Amino acid sequence: MRSIPFFFTGAILAPLVSGLGFTESDVSLADRDIATFEDVAFGDAVLAKLSPRNTGAGSSPRCKAFPTDNAWPSEQKWSKLNESVGGALLKPLPAAAVCYGNSPAFNAAACNFLLTNASSTTFYLDDPLTILSQWAQGNTCPAARNTTGSTCTQGGFPVYVVNATSVKQVQAAVNFARNNNVRLVIKNTGHDSVGRNAGGGSLSVWTHYLKGFEFLPQYTQPGGNYRGPAARVGSGLQVFEAFANAEKYNVTLTAASCLTIGSYGGWITGGGHSPLASKFGLGVDQVLSLQVVTADGRLVTADPRTNEDLFFALRGGGGSTYGIITSAIVKSHPQINLTIASFTFTLGSTASTTPGPAVTITNSTAFWKGFDAVFAYGIPTVDAGGYLWTNGINLGAGSFTMQTRAQMPGLTPAQATTFIQPLLTTLNALGIPVTIDTPSTVVYSSQRGPLGAAPGNSRFASRIFPRAAYQNATLFAATMAAARATVEAGYVFHGLNMAPTYKAGGFSAPAGVNPVWRTAVMHADVFDSFNIGTATPAEATAAHVRLDALMGPLRVATPGGGAYLNEADVQEPDWQHSFYGSNYEKLVRIKRARDPWGVFWAPATPGSESWAVQTPNEIPSQNGRLCRV
Repeated sequence: MRSIPFFFTGAILAPLVSGLGFTESDVSLADRDIATFEDVAFGDAVLAKLSPRNTGAGSSPRCKAFPTDNAWPSEQKWSKLNESVGGALLKPLPAAAVCYGNSPAFNAAACNFLLTNASSTTFYLDDPLTILSQWAQGNTCPAARNTTGSTCTQGGFPVYVVNATSVKQVQAAVNFARNNNVRLVIKNTGHDSVGRNAGGGSLSVWTHYLKGFEFLPQYTQPGGNYRGPAARVGSGLQVFEAFANAEKYNVTLTAASCLTIGSYGGWITGGGHSPLASKFGLGVDQVLSLQVVTADGRLVTADPRTNEDLFFALRGGGGSTYGIITSAIVKSHPQINLTIASFTFTLGSTASTTPGPAVTITNSTAFWKGFDAVFAYGIPTVDAGGYLWTNGINLGAGSFTMQTRAQMPGLTPAQATTFIQPLLTTLNALGIPVTIDTPSTVVYSSQRGPLGAAPGNSRFASRIFPRAAYQNATLFAATMAAARATVEAGYVFHGLNMAPTYKAGGFSAPAGVNPVWRTAVMHADVFDSFNIGTATPAEATAAHVRLDALMGPLRVATPGGGAYLNEADVQEPDWQHSFYGSNYEKLVRIKRARDPWGVFWAPATPGSESWAVQTPNEIPSQNGRLCRV
């Protein structure tokens, strides 16, 4: 690993395997730790609200301290923080610094690895700084073979990182940031589309190695309605690791479809959809209890009986806003199979071959009627507890393709074949001679790969489609026309039909997640391939204007809809209600009550309007100073 601890050279010592217990990670900050270093002393939110001038909450500087400021903590203070966290403080350089001859990290072989092999490994996911939306960092240190005349700077990456393997380290970082007016950010793997994991001039809490796991054969939720098997999971546990642990006990844990995402941190705070959403609900519906470090540095439990406001807000009400989740207790379901039936049809001469079987047609009218028919089949799919994965792609030169996977939890291959047949019959009647092979089936928790990832430089937007937009013929026609327009304009329309109703989720305690999810039948992303990294700020802005213009008709055709905040455009119009719906005002009240200092901040989260990043250009990156507005 490239990053090194702040005060000595060597590998980061952190657990590299899942299935660990919680004995070490549960260690908390003690009075003796504070006695030797007052900068990690706890805060008092009640006092801060009553006497803001005395506590600094009301008379604090307009901006967070920045490395060029006199107010930036001294090297002595950072050294003391390093002692407080047991040597876990890192001062890492950007991963691509190895490609720059004027960087002390320059290493031609390491640079070649980044450019040729890193994306097929977990390198970037295991890096303390890297985020997968590179533009959100400011593009100040891109990997490149020829960097002559270019420089690599920290940009929107944090200056320091606490490699947290215990609650104590998380608490020390939160308290240090609050007491020194330093911007604080939170990161696990860096799967984020809006820049929540980045922050210029910040201290980052890296939760990646909070990977504890404990199976609980019988658990009763305090103040709730759940009694049954559960699991306690560390917030750094990734999906493939959670699945590996679940398989040991022959159970199913609901987690994201991307196997490298952190299972129980940002995924939960954004809502959390998955291929099991129509059967078991959203990620927020799995949560029975949370362990959280709040803005005052205290470790608290949040469940339906204790700290109910946090239990509400942390389940879909926005990440990096109310506290840092260190572990969660989540529902455990019986082991279940996932059976997948796939097909592809293409218009024009440029054939797409996956997912198979694939056919090519030349009739444009038939193609677009087939496009509509596939999406219409989303209703019977979700009503059967399934998940319909689709991609509408512009292949160029007048050629388009429609990729489809019906993912059916709990069905046998024969049952899945019977289920998908009406759709195939409809498509065949339109002149699209699609067929399917025998559907594949896997134990849901047996999925392990692929695990590679690499930063990208494109943007996208999303929309949550309510059932009413499907059931009303006029609205459905307008929805499909708007979706078709995005594909014809060169964007990818990626649909995921699911219905995470209250019933599917087990009527769990009220949650901060956007209520539109409970009547939804599809979430879709519209991907723009435009490369911000090679564009001027003006070109990048123009590209976003084009994307947003195409999203407009989708929003109009889906009244009462919204957008999924974990897969979103950070410049979404009226993001407050698009991301959070009718819960927004309540979430702001919780934010202000729990964090009067403004310790936690992330773009497009409740209360974030009170602050803004002073960026060097119009691209909404995290490359700059965070200041009050």
